[in-house]
Amino acid sequence: MERGGRAALGLLALGALLGLCALPPPAPGPERGEPRRGGQKTFRALLAVGREQQQQQQQEEEEEAAGRAAPVRRGIFWSRELEARVPPGFAAEEAASWPAAARAARVSSLERGGCGRSSNRLARLSDGSRACVRYGVSPEQIQGEALSYHLAGVLGMQQRLPPMALALVEPRGRQWEPVREELRGSLWAEGAVVSLTRWVDNLTAVVAPAPWGAEAGGGRRPQALSAAELGGLPAAQLVELVQWSDLILFDYLTANFDRLASNLFSLQWDPRVMRRATSNLLRGPDGGLVFMDNEAGLVHGYRLLAVWDPYHEPLLRSVCVFREGTARRVAELHRRRSAAAELRRRYRAREPLWAHLGFLSERQAELLQARVDFVHRHIAHCRAQAAAL
Repeated sequence: MERGGRAALGLLALGALLGLCALPPPAPGPERGEPRRGGQKTFRALLAVGREQQQQQQQEEEEEAAGRAAPVRRGIFWSRELEARVPPGFAAEEAASWPAAARAARVSSLERGGCGRSSNRLARLSDGSRACVRYGVSPEQIQGEALSYHLAGVLGMQQRLPPMALALVEPRGRQWEPVREELRGSLWAEGAVVSLTRWVDNLTAVVAPAPWGAEAGGGRRPQALSAAELGGLPAAQLVELVQWSDLILFDYLTANFDRLASNLFSLQWDPRVMRRATSNLLRGPDGGLVFMDNEAGLVHGYRLLAVWDPYHEPLLRSVCVFREGTARRVAELHRRRSAAAELRRRYRAREPLWAHLGFLSERQAELLQARVDFVHRHIAHCRAQAAAL
């Protein structure tokens, strides 16, 4: 489930038109001289059919009106109709229940493969569920995974990330005792903190949507598109682009280079990289995007800003349409200057093992706030551009 670093970006646009359903012709009346038995019942039945047809036609007219509505409102926000069509992803109840369930279950087996690097394992739990157990090359990777997950919650994007919890590797403890022998062969350090991410079946690869894949495939960096250029795109592509706009913003805030930024970096020797499957981005069974494997975010990514920001910033500037809820949360974090404080509050409240990994350093907290401020200024710039059209 982990992949190297490639990616893609997003645009924006509108839904397909639905056909109108015509009312059926009136039912033939009785022949001349035929007795009108059950006439009243027939008349009522016709009325009922007529009402059903009218309701169906009204519903289809409403859907058709939604399809004609502009995909962007107020110049920079996706329409409510498009946002309503985005697959729901992982439910908040599922995210809330997973940590306790994952930590309470015993690990029945550990298997190689399916969860990225060779140090990771696919765990089968005693409650019948499965989880990817990630053992970082360094603790900061697990810290980055956990902090990125909870930052997505602060931003209102957590439904796009699989439920995750931290666990301690204790071979003599109740949870890990059934796989004590397998742990010896894993070379995991006793007492190490690992992440337990809920396994998701039937994930499929995602390729950067057109025309971004074609743009990048020509060796050029992506160019921003405005709302005026979105007409004609099918509804399904627009719905996916709503999610891409969140992904690009999220990766900028976390400085996660192991997805989109590395793809831009690779363009210098691989002009077709954006036309292939995007690393660490998959499609769930409901059709929604799944932001996978975020361990390069925040901690590791912030150490390498000098290398990767020349790629992060063009990616952010390539999007000038946003989910209104995302923009509102960014504005609030900017106004209150509270990005690190809110992340810390959420992390400590939802993750009992947070102290084993610690939080952001003071410098990293300042970098997070600075990146929130930069995104806020970018959104304001997009708004000013849209107003000038």
